[in-house]
Amino acid sequence: MAVTVPERILEPYPRFSLYNSPYPAHDDASGIDLYPDSNAGISPVAGVVRGVRTVGCPDREYAADRDHVIAIDVDRNWAAAVGIGGERPLIARILHVDPDVEPGDRVAPGDALGPMVRSGFFGRWVDNHVHLEFRDRDADPYRASGSRRLAADAAVEPVSWDGTGTVVEAGPTYVRLDGPSRSGSNGPFRALGSDRGVPLDGGLTHYAGGGAFLGDGFTPETWRNGDSAGSDGRTLSLLGQPIGTVDDRAGDGQEGCVEGGDGRTTAGWTDVTWRDVDVYANGERATGLSLFVTRRADLGIKVVKRDHDLSIGDRITVTIRSSNDPIRLGPGR
Repeated sequence: MAVTVPERILEPYPRFSLYNSPYPAHDDASGIDLYPDSNAGISPVAGVVRGVRTVGCPDREYAADRDHVIAIDVDRNWAAAVGIGGERPLIARILHVDPDVEPGDRVAPGDALGPMVRSGFFGRWVDNHVHLEFRDRDADPYRASGSRRLAADAAVEPVSWDGTGTVVEAGPTYVRLDGPSRSGSNGPFRALGSDRGVPLDGGLTHYAGGGAFLGDGFTPETWRNGDSAGSDGRTLSLLGQPIGTVDDRAGDGQEGCVEGGDGRTTAGWTDVTWRDVDVYANGERATGLSLFVTRRADLGIKVVKRDHDLSIGDRITVTIRSSNDPIRLGPGR
């Protein structure tokens, strides 16, 4: 059974992502990255700190060579009150925060656990964030695997995009664009929509897989009448190019969208396997698009491109093409 991450947990963070990482916890949505407004690593849960552990990570010039795991026994009354699913007691596993807390400390949502760490596990274009997983209370919180799959219980609106934008931020390995935008601010969660309006999450396609938010009442038949570019009824397209296939795993109890008796699903995330495609910026091959879910009116598409010569104010047109040799990055790259 998936562990529900209710909207009340997500509200303090302007952005989140279930899939934008090459690490195993994001392959199957058993980890979620939460992006605070500041560099304070704020707690997403209430409970008692069980322990902290320092771990090594890749030594990179732009990052620390140490990271940290904070294990918190989740308060069962709080979990029930906010709507975290599951009958068994849970432990929260939190990464990328340098702990100012000690075993035995009681924490509440929004409490500062310590400053966030610029971890060597990050690609250079990745922003600091709090990584959250849930495990059964009797599981080892320090092992790399063993977390429960997550179901983010928040509606996500798609934002359409024509592939163009102006650079508003530039780093050595990325540029961030000024759009696409949608009216309003600090409102419902939004994500880049496919050509037929399916919200997307993940590293497109520099990581092997991503995620798609399927709305209430989804069926393969309605999909075939909507986004499909092929006969399987599961194909996603963006900017006119097929980019991925939704995994047909509804009903196995492992994903964030659940199949009902009539074959329809309630809203939720499901896995996507990217197709072999490349992303281009002004005709030059880029690494990919870094996608996430945000409350901000300006989605701020991030184009990942190493050794670029783009500057703030430059206009960019993004296109996607099929590829015989797509870029695929592993952990820490």
